[in-house]
Amino acid sequence: MTKDIAIIGDQFMLSDIFEKAILEACGDRVQCRKLDFGWPDEPIEQGYTEPRIEGLREYQGDPEVVIEHIGDAPVLVTHHAPVSAAMMDRMPQLRLIAVARGGPVNVDISAARERGITVVNTPGRNASAVAEFTIGAMIAEIRNLSRGHEAMKAGNYRTDLYRADVIGDELCDMTVGVIGYGHIGSRVVSILRAFGCRILVSDPYVQLSVDDLKDGVEQVSLDTLLAQSDVVSLHPRVTEETTGMMNADAFAKMKRGAYVINTARGPLMDYDAVVEALQSGHLRGAMLETFAFEPVPEDSPLLTLPNVTLTPHIAGASLRTVRVAAGKAAEEIRRWLDGEPPVNPS
Repeated sequence: MTKDIAIIGDQFMLSDIFEKAILEACGDRVQCRKLDFGWPDEPIEQGYTEPRIEGLREYQGDPEVVIEHIGDAPVLVTHHAPVSAAMMDRMPQLRLIAVARGGPVNVDISAARERGITVVNTPGRNASAVAEFTIGAMIAEIRNLSRGHEAMKAGNYRTDLYRADVIGDELCDMTVGVIGYGHIGSRVVSILRAFGCRILVSDPYVQLSVDDLKDGVEQVSLDTLLAQSDVVSLHPRVTEETTGMMNADAFAKMKRGAYVINTARGPLMDYDAVVEALQSGHLRGAMLETFAFEPVPEDSPLLTLPNVTLTPHIAGASLRTVRVAAGKAAEEIRRWLDGEPPVNPS
């Protein structure tokens, strides 16, 4: 019997790409119905700072539109569409939700479990993209790439960027601290090894790989990492433990003149505290890819500070990210059809 698969993509993770991967994995056992929402041209709702749909933190889409599109399909594949407890009660036939992201924050996981709905996600889908971006972010900030670019675009050929009191050091002579050793953090470490820098890792839940240990990567406490690193790069998940972890106390523990790089999540950082650390000169610079509020408010001091490089949450934006996510979701559907356990249950 052919199974209906409801796909809700967007302008990044197109439903056509998911359909192609699903049909390749499952053949004529499935038929797909597709819908694409407007993200990133239209913003997602964020429930980190204020409640929106109960139980959900990031999502996009009108629940009524989502319910109508899913209809009687037992499987939903999505990137950002919301699936709350109240919505599940109106879709009793739903049995599998595949979320094409590292964390299914657009789905009420507890409610799904109570209703016997399997939720799977796609961890590591953007690990390569974000890791590469992180290395570029470090170099852009440390070596003044962004400041040189901005000045030249404005008609200013900044010869002062050769001054000894302005230039930064090279990664090969720095200690780089990586907080979080998951899919992305471990890949950042792997790439950093080629630069010859000293690498510190803080993650109480994961042990270093054999290759990293052989190459001299050190696993240390968070306080040791903060105190000894010239560059601190954030890669943990957002949990109660990690929310606001980079606050005034954390910045005070860092070396004067150090850099902080955040290509992970906005809630990890106290942005008032990082602004103060940058303004005082305690932090020499920062590269920030994610923020407490997105888009960044027009009156944010981050937009005027001279010692910060900013990007609009694009670290994971690569075609490979989409292909990997679609392939992982398709394999989960294939396994569900064949009665096999999921690879990445949430």
